[in-house]
Amino acid sequence: MPGKAVYDTRFFIDLFYSTNQSTLTQLKEELRLNPRRLVSVVTIYETHRLNQRREGKTVATLRSETIQRDFTVIPLTYELSIHAAQIAEQHRISLADSVIAATALHHNAPVVTDDPHFALIEDVKTRWPIR
Repeated sequence: MPGKAVYDTRFFIDLFYSTNQSTLTQLKEELRLNPRRLVSVVTIYETHRLNQRREGKTVATLRSETIQRDFTVIPLTYELSIHAAQIAEQHRISLADSVIAATALHHNAPVVTDDPHFALIEDVKTRWPIR
């Protein structure tokens, strides 16, 4: 489904670490079809930290720079912080997931994820390109 979308950390984990060629093809097709790609600064933090732990600082930096180049990075504003805190409190989910959910709601965009926590949050739409 073309349009804008907010990409969750799980998308990048599969993009960077999946060894399944079909999965990689579907993830790349998702990116090709969606030119308005949004990513929260929290997703960059989580992805960078994971990449640094697994692959080292150089690879982590290259991947984070690629995300910054290819996605619109959404900063954590005061309004998003307050909304995320309300979501986290109401649904008992992590800071990261609540910020990503608030970002998606603020931008009226689905979250590209297979994380079941997002299904708990009313009005947050999700999709996952892997079939």
